[in-house]
Parts: sequence; C-alpha cells; structure tokens
Amino acid sequence: MVVESGKFDWAASGKFPSLTEPEPAYHGCASTKLWGFRPHHQSPRRRFARLWTDDGAVTRFLTITGTETLHIRMERHCENAQKVPNSWRDTRGRLVSYAGLESSPYRAWRRNTCRKAPGRCSPSHQGWFEAGIKLVETVGLFSHLADIGDTRSLILHPASTTHRQLTDEQRLAAGAGPEVIRLSIGLETAADLIADLDQALAGA
Repeated sequence: MVVESGKFDWAASGKFPSLTEPEPAYHGCASTKLWGFRPHHQSPRRRFARLWTDDGAVTRFLTITGTETLHIRMERHCENAQKVPNSWRDTRGRLVSYAGLESSPYRAWRRNTCRKAPGRCSPSHQGWFEAGIKLVETVGLFSHLADIGDTRSLILHPASTTHRQLTDEQRLAAGAGPEVIRLSIGLETAADLIADLDQALAGA
C-alpha cells in the first residue's frame, strides 16, 4: 500500500532521483514533472504496472496451497540433504562441500544465517571429469537440471554444462572444477537417493 498526502515536495532535497530524474523507461519523463506532488503514488501505477502479471485464480490458489506446506517440505529437504552428503563422505572417502558438515569451513557462517543447512551440496573426486559426466548420465532418480529448490532431486556436472565456456582457472574460482558434481536434494526417500548414487558411481 502506498499512502501519500500530496503535500510533500519530493524534488526539494534531491534525495529521490528515481522520482525527480528523467526515467528512460517512461519516455524520459520525471515522475515529479508528470504528476506534480503525487509522484510516489502515481509512479508505481504508471511505470511498473506493465511489468506485473495477473496469474489468474487457479494459479493463485495453487501458490497459496503450496505456501501452506512450504515449512514441511523444507524440513524434508534439510533432513535429506544431511543424510546424502554424510553417506557420500563416510563410505567413500571423497570430498563433499556442504555447509551442514562439521568439517565445512562455512559451518559457522551457516549457523549465524539459517537454522539448518540448505539442500544443495557438491561432492567431488580428483580426476573426475569423464566419470562425472558418466555419473550424471547413469543416475535414475536424480533429474539432470541446473536448478535448486525443486521437490525432485537434481544433479549437474557444471564443468561440462553450465560452466563449460569458462577457462579452467575461472571454473576453479567459481567452485566448478572438473571434478565437481552439484546435487540439489529433493523430497524423495534419502535411502533411495543414496542407492541411486551408489549404482551410478559403480557405473562411472
């Protein structure tokens, strides 16, 4: 909600350039020139209304329904995300970048930021470029998608996909070296996800 009396001089102080300076997206006109002493009231309606969309009643209903169960889904995300990296690390001796691990350099930061670690982790193994590609192609439950936060578990080999246009040095700086696999853990049963990674690792 925007409340404005119409008596405030927005241009006097020079502190509101978004209202007093020419707006390229609106024919180079300043809000104060167009709407006088009511620019804060009119600007959102005139300049931004074209960017808003009406999703319709069904989409809004689905959004509300999904929001009501979001906290339950996030509990499952975090619970699964804790089990999968621990299994990978403990039984295979490979490196895992995950803020929920005791050994993670980001653990203190995570504790100050959120109650539980998020659902994404990055396992890796030295000399894994070709094997990483094979692993992504061999999993059954994981979907090969560059996304996060899905209800489904996702897997990606960044060095051969999303970051392939970068140099080796740039990929390493971005945490997307040739040996890195990125997992976004979903809502499936954790044991099934671990079993899927096991069989894919055997094939890779």
